[in-house]
Order: sequence, then C-alpha cells, then structure tokens
Amino acid sequence: MIRVNDIKVPIEKDSKEELEKKIFQLYPLLKKNSYQIVKKSIDARDKNNIFYVYQVDFDVFNEDELLKKYKKLSKSNVISYHYVGRGEEKLENPIIVVGSGPCGLFCAYKLAKDGYCPIVLEKGEEMEKRVQSVETFFQTNRLNPSSNIQFGEGGAGTFSDGKLNTLVKDKSGRMREVFRIFVENGAPEDILYLQNPHIGTDLLRKVIVNIRNKIIEWGGIFHYSSLMSDIIIEDNKVKAVEVNYQDIIPCSCLVLAIGHSARDTFSLLHEKNIIMVPKNFSVGIRIMHPQKMINESQYGEKYNLLPPASYKLVYHAKNGRGVYSFCMCPGGYVVNASSEEGLLAINGMSNYKRDAVNANSAIVVTVGQEDFADGLMGGVAFQRALEKKAYEIGNGLIPIQLLEDFMNDRESTQFKGVSPITKGSVSFANLNELFPEDICDALKEAIPYFGKKIKGFDRGDALVLGVESRTSSPIRIERDQEFEANIKGIYPGGEGAGYAGGITTSAMDGLKIAEKIEDIYQKVGDNNE
Repeated sequence: MIRVNDIKVPIEKDSKEELEKKIFQLYPLLKKNSYQIVKKSIDARDKNNIFYVYQVDFDVFNEDELLKKYKKLSKSNVISYHYVGRGEEKLENPIIVVGSGPCGLFCAYKLAKDGYCPIVLEKGEEMEKRVQSVETFFQTNRLNPSSNIQFGEGGAGTFSDGKLNTLVKDKSGRMREVFRIFVENGAPEDILYLQNPHIGTDLLRKVIVNIRNKIIEWGGIFHYSSLMSDIIIEDNKVKAVEVNYQDIIPCSCLVLAIGHSARDTFSLLHEKNIIMVPKNFSVGIRIMHPQKMINESQYGEKYNLLPPASYKLVYHAKNGRGVYSFCMCPGGYVVNASSEEGLLAINGMSNYKRDAVNANSAIVVTVGQEDFADGLMGGVAFQRALEKKAYEIGNGLIPIQLLEDFMNDRESTQFKGVSPITKGSVSFANLNELFPEDICDALKEAIPYFGKKIKGFDRGDALVLGVESRTSSPIRIERDQEFEANIKGIYPGGEGAGYAGGITTSAMDGLKIAEKIEDIYQKVGDNNE
C-alpha cells in the first residue's frame, strides 16, 4: 500500500472527482489503482482559504518503483487487527461480562466471535425499553434508577454525541478494528477516516442493537435488569456471581465493565477486598451558545459549507486549578443524566446530523484528593454532594442561569438571546451555590479567556447549566499486566475501572481484556471428551 499525503481540496469543490483530479495531476501512475481514504481533516487556519486535507492509500503492485519515482509518497502505516489467543486451559464455567457499555460489548463481541459464548449481565434494560424509560424521565421527571442515561444497554455513551475521537496511538490496530465493527453493524463509513468521527446518539442506538444480535448469533447470552449483587470468591479466585440477590451463576472469568457511575458496585468490590484507589476527576457546568456563533468563529463566512464546528479549550487558573472544555456537543442538547433519586447530573447529547440550534460543552475544573473526604469513596461522596445541591437549587429540574448572572452571582429571571435546548425541564437557579468558592473562581477566570479564543464565548446571554459531575470515574480498580485484579479471574476494564476515557478507548480496552482471556482459555467445545 502506498500513502498519498496532504492532498488539499477547497471546501467549495469537495468531491470524489476533485480529489482524484488533484491526486492524478501529481501522481499519474496511480490512476488505474484502487484506493481508500484514511484521513480527512479541515484546515481552517486561513478562514478565507479553507481546505479539506486528505490522506489516501493506494493498493499497488509496483510499490518500490512508485516510491522511487515519487519522493513524496510513503508506505501506508495502516495496521490490520488480527489476534488469535493461545490458551490451553479448559473453560470449566462461563465467562461473565458485567456491563454492556463499549468495554463490555466489545469484549463480549470478540469472545463470542471466537467461540467463548460469554454471558453479559446488564443492570439496566435492553435498548428498546431503555429508550422508553429515558423518554418517560425527560417528560415526567420520574426516574428509573436502574435504567436511565447512565445505566442500560450501550452504557452512558449511548445518550451522548457518540464521539469516537481519541489521542491514543493505534499501534495494534485495535482502534481501527473498533471502527470497523461499528461500520459493520450500521455506523456511517466516514468514521473510518474523519479526523473527529462521531456516530450520534440516534444512530448509535441502532448499531448497539446490531452488535448485541451478532453476539447472540455467535452464542453469547444477555441478561437485562440483572444486577450483580454479590461475587463468590474462594481461595482468592472468582467462582460465581449472585444476580438480583437470588440467582447464582458460576464463572471462570468475571469482566468488570461497570461504567463510571456504578457506585453500588464500587461499594460491593470494596467489601470483597478488591484493591481500588481513588483518582482525580473534574466537575463543572455546561455552557450553551448558538451553534451559528461557534461556526462563524471557527470557520468565518464559509461556515455554511462545513459541518457544525466544535472547539477544545484549556486554561490554567491562578489558584492552580485546570479548566477545560469536555465532551463538546455541536448542534446538541443538554440532558438530565441523573441516576439516583434526589440527585441531579447533566451531560451533552447530539444526533448524527448535529442539527439542533445550540452548541453545548462542559467547562470543568480539575479536583483531586485534597478536595475529598479521606477514604476510597471520598470522590463519590464529593460527586453526590454536588448532585444533591444541584437537585435542591433546581427543585428537581436542571438548574440554569444566564452567564452574565453567573459571573455576577445573581439568579436569572428570564432568557434573552439564547433559548435552552434540553432533554428534561429546567429551572432558574444560582449556580454559584453549587461549588466551593475556588471552583467558581476558576470558572469565572477561564470563561473570559475562552472569549478571546472563540468570539462571543463570554456573551452575557449564553446559558450555564449544572452540574457536570460524571466526567470520569472517581475510582480506579487496580489490575496487573495481565489485566487481572488482585482476585484471580476478575478483569476490570473500561471507563468505570479507570482505564479509558470515552467510547473508543473503552471499546479498545474490552478487546484487550478478551485477548488476555483467550491467551489462557480454550474456546467452548475444544478438547471435549
């Protein structure tokens, strides 16, 4: 494979024909060869001259000849994922995967495809019922604590923007394999090459159902509304799990893909002496602007020729706190992402087209163990205290405030230029009451600075909403180089275990865990006597 780098196509002329014209003008000998786009990004540094920039791989038979003739060509570095386990131990009991978010699903997908017939336990409901429960909550504010934005088939990422971008280097091909599996199950093909790929919550729901059906077709089993209520351990090795306080299922391996909001499971693991440590995370608000304003600031007058713009912002406050944008949702909604009665948390969500009028992003502040009560669950207690306060000041609804009022510590009384776009009702409140003073100070210091980066970011009629408290897990479940916890046969993984930060890295971690298990055990049916 030969790689063609840095082919620039003006956004006004973007098409397959224009791309080929540009390439073949430079490299005419490539004309008769098949190709695939491996990366497409936007160069908007000069807003009067914006380009799409392509990297394209050609499948050629005379690679050395072409590399010698065209010095700017290079060999492709796309790595195909291929992993076959070398396990020799007989699998006496099933492999149980707890959680059907990206880590659990992709772990189960590989295990099932390779003949290991995993059992997936999901605390929440299957997708069809979960969507109904979430919509009922948005409309009535009646929460199902077991099936909501955080819990249920697909995990928390299902009701988000479906962002797949990550800073992880793909030296193993796992990331491309994750994208390939998504596409194979109905995701748009452009996620294979866009610089900032996303699926969108509307499409992601369908993709996850297709993945589930593939796992079942290959011999996997799903149990929904199935809480892991206990773990049976003998001689420092997992033997079985208890489900819903009554059923016992033996297992040889237990994959903990529990998600960052599984607070009851963290308590159970602590009781079982599974080694965990507290970790830092971030908390803050969501800020909402017109998407058109973000587009114009990022792209200039030609914004209507480009997809909805995103941004990434970072600031270091004088008091030492880091402040940054997180989970930015172009053309999206702020959603009530609560999962416990009497507590309120929010998140951002976009559909594939990202065609809602407003953009929103979390603006969060780093917090560490100096901010928490001592002990493993100090971070969880810190999150819960913020969520309880958010629930109280919003009278059970999403608390909201004009930015100018947040900056001046006063409650808002009416909206001005920006109207809220949310899933779940809102209530005016003073978000200064949510946070310790130094977190508020960091936010108020950062936002005007961000206004210098994105024109209008600090406009007074922008909206701030709270509380964004589930940026990452407050706990890490320790594991060794073979991905096992201190209890043999238990494999913690994904975002909830503290080893990932989003859909893609969680899914990649699920593949890694499956690989480790396959290196120990034979697939079901091998060497049966």
